[in-house]
Amino acid sequence: WYAAIDIANACFALPIAPECRAQFAFAWRGVQYTWNRLPQGWKHSPTICHGLIHDTLEKGGAPEHLQYIDDIIVWGDTEKEVFEEGKRIIEILLEAGFAIKRSKVKGPEQEKEFLGVKWQDGRRHIPMDVINKVTAMAPPTTKKETQSFLGTVGTVGFWRMHIPLYNQIVKPLYEVTRKKKDFKWGSEQQAAFENIKQEIVQAMALGPIRTGPDIKNILYTGDGGDGPTWSLWQKAPGETRGRPLGF
Repeated sequence: WYAAIDIANACFALPIAPECRAQFAFAWRGVQYTWNRLPQGWKHSPTICHGLIHDTLEKGGAPEHLQYIDDIIVWGDTEKEVFEEGKRIIEILLEAGFAIKRSKVKGPEQEKEFLGVKWQDGRRHIPMDVINKVTAMAPPTTKKETQSFLGTVGTVGFWRMHIPLYNQIVKPLYEVTRKKKDFKWGSEQQAAFENIKQEIVQAMALGPIRTGPDIKNILYTGDGGDGPTWSLWQKAPGETRGRPLGF
């Protein structure tokens, strides 16, 4: 079970020390103003906001959770357990002066999309809307379109963690994006294009990370012709293959 909490306007709940307000001064129509709350557009605001919320929850003895700036998710084995965990976190945040809208609290529910990732049964899945977007894409006709496709299926190495041998599969696609080469889409690129789309459809769920003396962490490595490969698995007693944590 999962529940998600989104803090409302978290930056504006954080006052700026009087001696620091001058650096946030600005003029509007001939009148000078300054921020007395942390502005959302400042480049350091996300880091500061994340850190202060983290410290607030830690000092308040919050139950196990995952936090990214003002987004929080909690999980547990039962609906009641997750409800109580979420309630405790909300109480800690409200006591610290943060605001939380009821509409921004989602769950408890057995599957939850959080920060673009689908969580279910303790495992991380690729959301169906991402799968549909990738499979609906037509073959690229330019370098730019090829780069856009690769950005969708492997943005910052994110979804690629679900796909074994990702680098080897998409290598022909990267070759046509090189600056010094003319764009040429051949049978090798088309095969790689169809292959990676199929891999996205049947991608494996990852996790959950388990702990305990009986849990074995297994790292498989290989040195193929197109570069090294790796996969990390966890295996519990009674499991034949174990569960993957990443590729």
